Amino acid sequence: VQTCALPIFLHTLIVGADICPPTLATEWSRGRHFYNAYGPTETTVCVTSSLVKEQSSATAVPIGRPHHGTTLYVLDPHGLSVPTGVPGELYIGGAQVARGYLDRPGLTADRFVADPFSERAGARMYRTGDLVRWNAHGELEFLGRLDYQVKIRGFRIETGEIEAAILGCAGVLQAVVLAIDDPADATNKRLVAWVVGTATSDEIKRHIARTLPAYMIPAAIVAIDALPLTSNGKLDRKALPMPDHDATRRGEGRAPLTPLEAEICSIFDDLLLPAGATDAKSADVSRRIGADDSFFERGGHSLLAMRLVARLRESLRVNVPVRDVFEHPTPAALAARITATGGRSTYIPLLPLRTTGTRP
Repeated sequence: VQTCALPIFLHTLIVGADICPPTLATEWSRGRHFYNAYGPTETTVCVTSSLVKEQSSATAVPIGRPHHGTTLYVLDPHGLSVPTGVPGELYIGGAQVARGYLDRPGLTADRFVADPFSERAGARMYRTGDLVRWNAHGELEFLGRLDYQVKIRGFRIETGEIEAAILGCAGVLQAVVLAIDDPADATNKRLVAWVVGTATSDEIKRHIARTLPAYMIPAAIVAIDALPLTSNGKLDRKALPMPDHDATRRGEGRAPLTPLEAEICSIFDDLLLPAGATDAKSADVSRRIGADDSFFERGGHSLLAMRLVARLRESLRVNVPVRDVFEHPTPAALAARITATGGRSTYIPLLPLRTTGTRP
């Protein structure tokens, strides 16, 4: 659809089988009925659809409401219904649910399960493995596959939820998010996003930061011309180009202006850059972390923030609470904070993670 010219007399267009980018819906819904449909083969076959009206390129395209005879459940891991806006796994009930997989009794038992919500004897539902949520308009939004759920620094993350947020950014056509090993810390993983479109990395990060917590913001965003596909047209995750870790961690800001800023920059270097990257004897020695570079945008996280506080206490003989790292995440801001307080801190048991905004 993106590459062909559709005839002007085409009044109704139904798309399905994959995530519909907002920009696609915006372009092709003008002057015609545009439906975004969804349904796995196991439910023969289409179970929801959404009539797109005045689609904004900044919002995800919903997959809609259930068709006649179809029952949809969005459940948590305990099998309980989740409220509007909360992600959960989609279960599908109704007469069109298949009997199972041919000669695969184990897989059938795992995916086709009893429907505890139905009053019909023997009713079953299909467990899709798809992550969805109900929106405020009573329609489903597809967020991705539960197969790609990852755990980073104790947080369980659905990469599909991040992909959905990125697709809501103007100029983004396609996106995929994976967790890969962090070369600077073998025990840690980093989120990386591969994006097709015209939006810049900064534009994408600013957009998704409005709806996602800091730990779900990808450490690197890689712009590519097209997502690699396998011979049968599926995404080939193994063929995605790896990010330049030095580039994603290299600061572009100014050099430190004071000895205190320089010392803090050095500590940032030690904690955030791969081993050997800050070796003073190396030929390419240059200040990797600038005085205005954010600790968290350069790959820092809450556990590293604790190590940063310990290093500041050890090297500078100052007591900096973790709260100050979150509120003043650059070397320049931390230096100014230390100068203003004289390195003395009062213990505060509460750590507000976000103090501004208009939403509850």
